[in-house]
Formats: sequence, C-alpha cells, structure tokens
Amino acid sequence: MHYFKQLLELLRIEREEDRNQYRKLTESSSVSERRANGLTWYPIAIRGSEMSRGDYITVEVERTTHQDISHQFRFGMPAVLFSNHEPKTDRVEGIINYTGGNRLKITLRTDELPEWSRDGKLGVDLLFDDNSYDEMQEALKLAISIKDSPEGRLIEILTGEKSPSFHTDVPVVNIPGLNPSQQKAVNNILAANELAIVHGPPGTGKTTTLVQAIKALANRDHKQILVVAPSNTAVDLLSEKLAEEGLNVLRVGNPARVSERLMSLTLDSKMTDHPYTKEIKKLKKQAQEYKSMAHKYKRNFGKAERDQRKALFDEAHKIMKEVGNSEQYIIDDILTKTHVVTATLVGSNHYTVRALQYHTVVIDEAGQALEPACWIPILKAKKVVLAGDHLQLSPTIKSEEAAKKGLSTTLLEKCVAAHPEAVTLLEEQYRMHEAIQGYSSKVFYKDRLKAHASVAKHLLFDNDAPLHFIDTAGCGFDEKLDGTSSTNPEEAAFLVKQLIKITTELDHYYAREYFPTVAVISPYKQQVNILRELVDASFDLRNYQNSISVNTIDSFQGQERDIVFISMTRSNDKGEIGFLQDIRRMNVAMTRARKKLVIVGDSATLATFPFYAGFIEYAEALEAYQSAWELMD
Repeated sequence: MHYFKQLLELLRIEREEDRNQYRKLTESSSVSERRANGLTWYPIAIRGSEMSRGDYITVEVERTTHQDISHQFRFGMPAVLFSNHEPKTDRVEGIINYTGGNRLKITLRTDELPEWSRDGKLGVDLLFDDNSYDEMQEALKLAISIKDSPEGRLIEILTGEKSPSFHTDVPVVNIPGLNPSQQKAVNNILAANELAIVHGPPGTGKTTTLVQAIKALANRDHKQILVVAPSNTAVDLLSEKLAEEGLNVLRVGNPARVSERLMSLTLDSKMTDHPYTKEIKKLKKQAQEYKSMAHKYKRNFGKAERDQRKALFDEAHKIMKEVGNSEQYIIDDILTKTHVVTATLVGSNHYTVRALQYHTVVIDEAGQALEPACWIPILKAKKVVLAGDHLQLSPTIKSEEAAKKGLSTTLLEKCVAAHPEAVTLLEEQYRMHEAIQGYSSKVFYKDRLKAHASVAKHLLFDNDAPLHFIDTAGCGFDEKLDGTSSTNPEEAAFLVKQLIKITTELDHYYAREYFPTVAVISPYKQQVNILRELVDASFDLRNYQNSISVNTIDSFQGQERDIVFISMTRSNDKGEIGFLQDIRRMNVAMTRARKKLVIVGDSATLATFPFYAGFIEYAEALEAYQSAWELMD
C-alpha cells in the first residue's frame, strides 16, 4: 500500500510541475510563439469531416504554412480548435486521433462544426495532457485495490515482496540465428511464470531477441500478447518486425513512421478493409443527411416544424447508435484474429482495447519508462517481460523534487536489483569495435559484454585508430555559461577542425554514396547549437552534410553511426563537471560509434571524477590518448 501511495504522491508532484511548465509556455504567449514551441498549428484549413462515435464529429485539418516547424501533437492528446478572429476567440475541445505529415484528425466534443469554423483564421492548440496522468493515477489506485486479492501475486513480485517462479520442465527451444545469451533470454521468457527480464546493452540485438521470444510465446500458448513501449518509434519497430514474422499484429494508436506497412497494421486500416465497413459508411452518410435537413429549420417556426426537426435529429441519433454497435462488432472481430496488440504504455488503455486482458505483457525500452505508466499495461496481464538497459538514460522527469524522491528510478531498475534470477544479460554486441566497447563493458557490464567477430576489429580503413581521447588541458579552452547551459566555443571550433581532417582523409577511401555516417554530440544543448552552426557554415564539410548529424547525447539513444565525436564542453579550474556526473549518459554517448570514437575534453577538469580518470587511463593503455597541443595548427 505504502509503495503505491508513494508513487501517487510523486506522480502528483510531477503533474503539477509539468502543468506549471506548460502554463509558462502558453499563458502569455502569442500564437506565433506557441507555434514555434510546437504547441500550435496556425493557420490551418479544414479538409474534411465525418460523424464519429458517441455522436461527435471528427475533423481533418491541414497546416497551410510553417510546415517545417517540428511539433508535439501526438495521437490521444487533448487539443482545441480555435478561431483567431477578432474581437473574440471561439474554441471547441477534442482529442487527436491521427497525425501524419501536415495533417491531423481531431474528434471534437460536439456533433457539428460551429458556425465560426467557416470564417477562416483557424488554428489548433495542444492542451495540457491530463489524460495520461489520469490513466497513470487510475492504474496505481487499481494496483492498491487488487494487491491483496488472488490476482495480486504479480504485483507482490514486482514490488519485491515475493520471488518470481519458473517452470522447470519447459522444453528448450533453439532458434536459428540467435547467439547463446539471446537463446538463454528466449528460454527464460518461456519458462517464467510471472517475470522475465532481458538486459540489453547497446548493440546486443534486444529487438531481435524480443521478436523471437514473442513469436515463440504466441506459437506455444496461443494467447494474445500485449507489446508496449514508452515511445511510438519503439512500438513501430516491434510492430513491423513481428508482422514480418507472420504474426497478426494490431497497432493501437498512431504510428510515428507513416509507412504503408505500418498503416496496414492499424485498427483504422483493418476496419476499412472489413466487409461490414461499406454498410457503416452508408449509415453515416444517411445520419449526416438527416442532420443537415434538421439544421435547415430556423429558429422562428411552429410546432409542426419543431416536431419535424426533433424527428430528424432522433433518426440521426438512432442511426449513429447502430453505427456504434456495428463498429464495435468489427473491432471485436478484428481482435479475435489478433495475436499481438502493440501500443504505447498509455495507449494500451485506448477505448478499443481497454477491457482486454492478456496472458503476457512485454514492455520494451523499460529503462526509459516512467513506472506509473508501466502499471497501465501490467494490470492487464498475468506475466510481464521487461526489456531494456537500466544503465543507459532513465526517463525524462520534469520535477527535480519528484526525480530526487525516486520517480527517476524505473521499475526495470528495481526488478533487476530485487530479482537477479529473472535477468538475462545479452552478452554479445554487433555494433562496436572492441576498443570502443571495452571501457563501458568494464564499468557497466562487469566485463561480460563482448564484441561479435564481425565487428570486433572493423575499422574505417587499414591501420586506422578506432579510439581517440584528445586532451585540451592547458589550451585555454575555457567553458562559458549561456543561460543555464554550458558552452565551450573554442573546443567546438577545435573539434570541427578535427572532423574536417578526418572527412578529408576518408575521401581517399570512400565514394560519396558510401561515405561513413558521422555523429557530433555533446551533453549541452547550447554547445550543440554552436557545433551545428560551425558544421553548417564549414566550406570544407559542404559535400558531407548529408552524412553528418549534430545533436545532444540524449537524442542519440538507440542510434548508431560509423564515427562519433563527443564534445565534453566542461573546462574550469574548480573541477566542476555538472551533469557529466550522470555516467549513464556517457554510457550512451560512448556506445553510439561503430568504427571510430573521438572524445574531446579537458583531462584536468574531467579527471576529478573517477569515471573519467578511469577512461583516460584506459585510453592511455590503448595508446589512444593525444594532447590537443600536438594537433593545433
């Protein structure tokens, strides 16, 4: 009980902080400021509308300008259609049920488009997402209410009160193409009664392992499986891979990658292909016609007209009720044929699948999942598979207080500590040269992480060095404070010069279409901005722009490049390194590179912290240490 009450309190603190930050962004901001922050589409044009469930209307809109601005609009989020027409602002709220390119669909809480919507000057604002918090809160309250019932055993295991159990007589499966630790993970999942954990360090084939385990579970148990992740991108990847294995997958929600392959897995697409759908379209059209006829009656009319208007509305409502029943029949029919339901954590409670129960729920990217969100799908299942790496980045928490009090500690992290017998570490990685992975393996994975033979020695070209630490100590590259973010313009300029040298050298070995991919990353946003400007402005790099990505470390989790440059940024005489102390972030940074990793930093500042002192020693032992002085022009 105390466990979930504590989580409820942390969730309340996080919601308040999130709401306050949203309020600051929106309350006194103009439409153009909100648009720049990704919270508004303006101006928009209405491209179509149709009757929806519950007598609501769904409107499709398109943003007609500023189409290159990134936005935060996502499936399931609350939004408001508004008119910016003076003197007053009209608005009607709704829920986004589709986003794709520069179009979105919003189901409005009204049965017809308001008059002012025909007036032009329309936009859509994103509202604060209370729904996600409500779903998490309800899940935690439900966990409290069932904890002591017979169904509560899984809860007791996940909260550390009881130990998980395993079948001892399950036949071992051997899946072609999987290495020994991947095979072990699959068999551990099959043998688990309540909990199995797949610990997947960078590049170890966690997705491949999960897909094969889910396929084996579906073939063995013939029971529906729920597969979830905190990000739409992770859900999309699993959905696609599972469908390729021949499983009947239903993707609930709105894919981030709008490919034809993914769209065909969605409920909308499957409903469109259902033989009953033509009939529903006819009924919707009929209901719309009755409503249009009813609206032709103006206010000044007698009893006969009033009765006729009411009869038309009643008929439209009756037809829409029939539509609702028919749609539910189609959804139920699709669900009976589905092997795997895939969704985001909160999306797993979408109205179309809310009542479903599953034998197994698989949570991928569990190291980035907020614990309260994990309980939404967990309470729908008897068995849980957690997959991820708690030694990489944890979820983003808005409230410093909530993070410090434990909200940043994930369920994966807790379960790995409480139930080591449920954990399988994937030990072979297929991404990095062995010199690049060596330090992470030693510090984070007890030296158990090994490079597969196909990558252990791979280089950009013969005799190239896969690892460099370039030490800027004594060069006078002092950090500066830009707002709340640290910068180091001189270090950035030096790094870009090294990037130019390497790309020029690689020109002798690679044709343009096969040129190696490059990431330039830093933990600090403002340093990233400086690096991006320098890369974009460089005449020498003009031909390689398509191969170079510049961004924060956090944005590269899950990605990889042939070459990675890291700008450490911090350089001061006090030895202060700020959030470079979060060594999990550095684990992510150091494990993005396939063939070459170049870290530029000030050893005098960094070595005050044991992790970096150890890395510098590691680099020296491999003869990968170099002073920036030697490379200065």
